[in-house]
Amino acid sequence: MGIDIFQEMEKNGVEQITFTYDKVSGLKAITSIHDTTIGPALGGCRMWKYDNTDDAIMDAIRLSVGMTYKCSVAGTSFGGGKTVIIGDSKTDKSEAMFRALGRSIEILNGRYYTGPDVGISADDLLLVRQESKYMVGLPEEYGGGGNTAIPTAYGVYMGIKAAVRTIYGNESLKDLRFAVQGVGKVGSLIVDYLIEEGGRVVISNRSDQGIQKIKDRYPQVEVVDANEIYDQECDVFVPCALGGIINDETIPKLKCKIIAGPANNQLAEERHGQVLHDRGILYVPDFVINSGGLIQASDELDMEELNHDRVMAKTKNIYNTLLKIFHISKSGDIPTYKAANKLAEERIEMIGQIKRRYVRP
Repeated sequence: MGIDIFQEMEKNGVEQITFTYDKVSGLKAITSIHDTTIGPALGGCRMWKYDNTDDAIMDAIRLSVGMTYKCSVAGTSFGGGKTVIIGDSKTDKSEAMFRALGRSIEILNGRYYTGPDVGISADDLLLVRQESKYMVGLPEEYGGGGNTAIPTAYGVYMGIKAAVRTIYGNESLKDLRFAVQGVGKVGSLIVDYLIEEGGRVVISNRSDQGIQKIKDRYPQVEVVDANEIYDQECDVFVPCALGGIINDETIPKLKCKIIAGPANNQLAEERHGQVLHDRGILYVPDFVINSGGLIQASDELDMEELNHDRVMAKTKNIYNTLLKIFHISKSGDIPTYKAANKLAEERIEMIGQIKRRYVRP
């Protein structure tokens, strides 16, 4: 028996789910709009070979909920949404598919904006753009903000400094040891920041090519096998790759005081946030520290002209946001992920009250 969609919508507070099927291209897309209290929903489009439709629906719901909290904590004027396409991103893509997707998004008339996510490239979005203006994350030459790895990495850097200040009393990274899991587009930029501040870095990566690029720039960086990165004695563990890596198997291995990195959905289950809290490990909620790319996307929609300096200035505020979250966590003796959720929910409620009291003419 399949899931009860309306029951799941009620349980997760989802406003709207739309299903799109296009017989010409074979497009099967699901868009979940979670909450538009603050503003129109914003969230990426991902393409994944789901085992069944129920899994795709639940992924869309889960991701859209996460985007609501992320948009709120980041101080944007957007709510959360997400689109998932059922299919193989390596073999099933076509112009017809993305143009059909564009039509389905255009019909929502601005309730939802989308951008690139897993399995979706900027080139794919250019096809969607042929049918819909509700796009974000396009290349700079097409009026978009360009490479989101730059603000994302900067936000992680600022988040690490906030966490270090909370644990050690000052934000200096000099002589601290960092275990960086994954050195792709974002992870490699984070390594740059850490080395520039005099940090000692050990890395792991699934690709030898990524490791070699780091070693060519920084011969002093240590390299360990992917399975050994959890066992490293370090001040800060920096997950930059897979989700679900904080779990029952890995937590006992960790020898760090801080977990701070851009990987999405790091906690395999929410209860693992409580486990870290009980062990005295400061977990920096991923949806807060990795919001630099979202900040760029929202700025791209809010402002008439792109301004990289403005985006970086907004991203820098992740530092102050996290200090608030750490304070809420400490004063209430609650895990940091719960503190971040509390901050997000309070902002949504506050803006909702203002909108109910003052209706625009």
